[in-house]
Amino acid sequence: MTDLLDRARGALHAQPFSMLLGAELMHTSGSELTLSLKIRDELRQQHGFVHGGVISYLADNALTFAGALVLGPKVVTGEYKINYLRPAVHGMLIARAKVVYAGQHQATCQCDVYVMDGNREKLIAVAQGTVNRIGENGGEHEHTS
Repeated sequence: MTDLLDRARGALHAQPFSMLLGAELMHTSGSELTLSLKIRDELRQQHGFVHGGVISYLADNALTFAGALVLGPKVVTGEYKINYLRPAVHGMLIARAKVVYAGQHQATCQCDVYVMDGNREKLIAVAQGTVNRIGENGGEHEHTS
C-alpha cells in the first residue's frame, strides 16, 4: 500500500491548485482514501465559514482520487452533487471517499466531508459523483472501429 500512497501523493502534488490550497493525502486503500485541508483565514467567506467552493473542491478531488484507485490514474470527474450540512469554522477538513460501484470506464463514488476541531469530528457535507476514465489521447474512451 505504500507504493499506492506514494503514487497518489505524487498525483496530488502535481496539481498546482491542490498545492495552493494545501491539501494533503492522509490515507489510501484499495477503494477508499482520505484527503485533509487545514482551515485558515484565506479559505473563509464573509461570515467566517469555510467557503463552499473549498469544501466542494475537497469532495471533488477525493471522489476523483477514489475513482482512480479502481480505474487507473487517467480519470476526470464526470459529475458530482454535494449537500452542505453545516458550516466549518476552525480545525481541519477531512474528506473520506470510497468507490460504490466501478465498471470498466466509469466509477460511482461517495464522499463524506468532516471538520475535525480538537478530538471532535462533525459531518459537514456529503457528495456523490461519477468518475470517468479518459483515453491516452485525452478523449473519454478509446474507440476502435
